[in-house]
Amino acid sequence: MTELRYFEDLQVGRRFASAPRVVDAAAIKSFAAEFDPQSFHLDEDQARHSVFDGLAASGWHTAALSMRLCLASDFRPAGGILGTGGELIWSKPVRPGDALRVEIEIIETRPSRSRPEQGVVKVRITTLNQHGETVQTFSPTLLVDRRPDQR
Repeated sequence: MTELRYFEDLQVGRRFASAPRVVDAAAIKSFAAEFDPQSFHLDEDQARHSVFDGLAASGWHTAALSMRLCLASDFRPAGGILGTGGELIWSKPVRPGDALRVEIEIIETRPSRSRPEQGVVKVRITTLNQHGETVQTFSPTLLVDRRPDQR
């Protein structure tokens, strides 16, 4: 298990990564049936006649998978991955058989003015498929615990 990373351990430019996880058609349909029941996420034939030109995972499924990949990566911020919002972009559909992985880059850090026991860390989480193509980018601002002896 990877050690916890405190605010003081996270420098701008530092990168973290996950192992890949394959997405199958059954998972795409199961997620869509419960959370985003649109035809292009549920039915291959109807999806072929959509803007996606084939079955595609819901963007929310991609986001949920990306979160799971973050939690399985070597990015382990103290206090958990606790976000205060950010920009989310879906740039390419996720298809059955895609092997997704995330790359996480620290893009900004600053001590919190209102919470001295935490720091504010902005990251860019890029979700890529097996071809290295970006399928999603999320740039959240996180609250990360400071090392107890640094507070």
